[in-house]
Amino acid sequence: MTKIAIIGVGLIGGSLALSFKGKPDLHIVGHSNNPASVEKYMKREVVDHATTSLEEAVRDADFIFLCVPVGNLEEYLHKLAALELKSGCIISDVGSTKAAVAASAKAVNFGGAHFIGGHPMAGKEKSGVEAASSRLFENAFYVLTPGPDTPDEAYERLAGLLKHTRAHLVKVEPVLHDEIVGAISHLPHIIAVALVNQIARYNESNELYQILAAGGFRDITRIASSDPIIWRDILLTNKDAVLRLLKDWNDEIAGLVKLIEQEDGKGIEHEFQQAGSFRSGLPERRKGGMHAFYDIYVDVPDHPGVIGQITMLLGSNKVNLSNIQVIESRENIPGVLRLSFREEGDMDKALELLKKDYAVYV
Repeated sequence: MTKIAIIGVGLIGGSLALSFKGKPDLHIVGHSNNPASVEKYMKREVVDHATTSLEEAVRDADFIFLCVPVGNLEEYLHKLAALELKSGCIISDVGSTKAAVAASAKAVNFGGAHFIGGHPMAGKEKSGVEAASSRLFENAFYVLTPGPDTPDEAYERLAGLLKHTRAHLVKVEPVLHDEIVGAISHLPHIIAVALVNQIARYNESNELYQILAAGGFRDITRIASSDPIIWRDILLTNKDAVLRLLKDWNDEIAGLVKLIEQEDGKGIEHEFQQAGSFRSGLPERRKGGMHAFYDIYVDVPDHPGVIGQITMLLGSNKVNLSNIQVIESRENIPGVLRLSFREEGDMDKALELLKKDYAVYV
């Protein structure tokens, strides 16, 4: 029997547990310092056993997944090093940055255990074990960052286990991982935060900024609402890469400023054409550095019961709607509904159902 210990059974840890649970010869143990969380894990049947004792959770474990915040990873590596781990045990994490944890693991003596960093590039707007799903990682990229001294046999064992997630495994060197993910995820989050804060300051003197920012502005800056503590830790553990990226970003902005100052119309066109060309070549609807938002918009007539009709239609066809928002609804003017879905399949099904009777767009 292969024992898998998952330290921190939230969205990511819980989804890993559900990917493994019920598979032949796999026994899943969850750990939390909080007794109420342990009770929740068992009640929701996410794991086979749960405990508040870290020592009990990792005793004789063949695999240990650290699914704790990035800022707590080094602490847990030292905790594990102080315990007696099974020889050949593989320790991995699920953090969004890899160089810092790789360096911390290299400085720790795990005895006969091996550390292999990991980053499943998938997520949801919601957090906690309640949002966990066995399909969270399906078709997502799952990055593994083995060190130069990692035995091939250990890597293959971890890769073999992770096949249960149905993710696409990618082997990357830790520093390169942080450079790439910093560019496609960390930098966009910083830009979104800075942009929203800039508009918020303008809004202090004129509330029209907030009123007119509905729609497109709100959509392109959704990632600015990400968890502040999580992002504090991510940016501080990827400090060097982020600072280099921000310098490059400042150079890009300076270039655009110069084009506008010089009224260089052709140069401005070129920048937009170049961006459009690269963006059109990006994979569509593939799970990557930032999780996708599956939203559709529906123009609805202003009459009683229309929202109920739409939700009843989706529900009767087993379409899982995660959120609904009335963006605009005034007398004698059609309103706009934003319908949000956790899964791409639900969004596609909703589009087919609704386009027969409503104006629907994405």
